[in-house]
Amino acid sequence: MKNTLKYIAGASFLMASTAIGPGFLTQTSTFTGNLFHAMFFIILIVVLLDLIVQSNTWRIIGISGKRAQDIANMILPGSGYFVSFLVALGGFAFAIGDIGGAALGMEILFDLNPQQAAIIAGLISILIFASKNAKSLMDRVVEILGVLMILTMFYVNVKTPSSFSPKDALQSFENMKDISIFIFPIITMLGGSCGGYIAFTGGHRLIDAGIVGIKNLKYIQISTFLGVGISATMRFLLFFAVLGVVTQGFSLDSKNPAASAFQFLGGDIGYKTFGAVILFAAISSIIGGAYASVSFVKSFSKTIDKYENIVIVLFIVFATALVVFISKPISILIAVGTLNGLILPIMLSIVLIASFKKSIVGEYKHPKILLILGIIAVIVSGYGGIIAAQSISTVF
Repeated sequence: MKNTLKYIAGASFLMASTAIGPGFLTQTSTFTGNLFHAMFFIILIVVLLDLIVQSNTWRIIGISGKRAQDIANMILPGSGYFVSFLVALGGFAFAIGDIGGAALGMEILFDLNPQQAAIIAGLISILIFASKNAKSLMDRVVEILGVLMILTMFYVNVKTPSSFSPKDALQSFENMKDISIFIFPIITMLGGSCGGYIAFTGGHRLIDAGIVGIKNLKYIQISTFLGVGISATMRFLLFFAVLGVVTQGFSLDSKNPAASAFQFLGGDIGYKTFGAVILFAAISSIIGGAYASVSFVKSFSKTIDKYENIVIVLFIVFATALVVFISKPISILIAVGTLNGLILPIMLSIVLIASFKKSIVGEYKHPKILLILGIIAVIVSGYGGIIAAQSISTVF
């Protein structure tokens, strides 16, 4: 029982910490600066959709005991290889961004140059997977970093003048003449919460821990709710802090909105606090992203499965090298990263189809309400994926 609780907590924090990266901080801050109080309802919608996606995904993965790529191949032979390729590619792109984010945090905190900071950030992540007990150490590290992020954000909120009220949020929402402006923030933040590999990170971790089958459904559900709750808490805390800044008439710096908000709140101390937050967020996201990306390909190769930790280390090494030697591969990052927008509706569709297959879930009966809500989430995220695909051609 004790080990089970340890593993479900580790899976929850792994998923949440993977989601809470530099992009998570930037998106939430930017949209709050644009939409003010109305952002509260957008976050509520994103959290609800996130919970729907994660509940469907974790249930089918956990009950079947099969990884997402293997389920995909059972539904449509060959599709698992395609999805794994997209996940690994998108994961690599985001690893580059996360290492860059960690380097920024170290630059702010310790006045290091970008190259030194990137190398140290990569080494911290590499050391975890070089350990003999890599997965247990990974669980503990992401738990500690997750708690530190939330505590830091609580501190920032205590120091921020409270400016949120449900009445103002409702009035702001009602005054919106064009509700369609909500679509892009919702789709963007949904992708940041459960897009690409994120939705499958925790489920794959539970498989590695042996927490599978209908007998463990209760633990799978608890882990899902805990993971979504952690990322939602961080999203709301950041929203409240940034709202306290923009309602005072301060305009966020478009290049680094979250950093400018923290600096406004506390001067140099606030800026250093942001450095700590983005460092914690980036390191935990690097760890979770690298683990998840490799977990999508290891079932296709006994060699990769046997030397999983070494492959994860090489994954991080290559991403770190790109950050160090290529100054700003922005076009490549954006083009490859947008592919993540296509993965969520594809994989969620496969998960929903799998819920009917006895060869995958046995005698398990998937709740109809989850199926209906899952179909709605596919439609919403599918629309976002189409937008993402169309944007690739404009990058170059």
